[in-house]
Amino acid sequence: MLKFVKNHMESIDGIASYPMISLMIFFVFFVLLFWWVFTATKEHIKEMGELPLDNDQPNKL
Repeated sequence: MLKFVKNHMESIDGIASYPMISLMIFFVFFVLLFWWVFTATKEHIKEMGELPLDNDQPNKL
């Protein structure tokens, strides 16, 4: 099965660019995630952490 997939993928023109695009998307996503984590205020993080425990709002069913 893997041999069939490998042979099929080799026949596609420009297939070598897809792994590089995937790596760039992965890298940019995690750089932005780290940037957001380090720049988020402590009040915002505390508010989001307490959100599951907040029972002031009624359940919407």
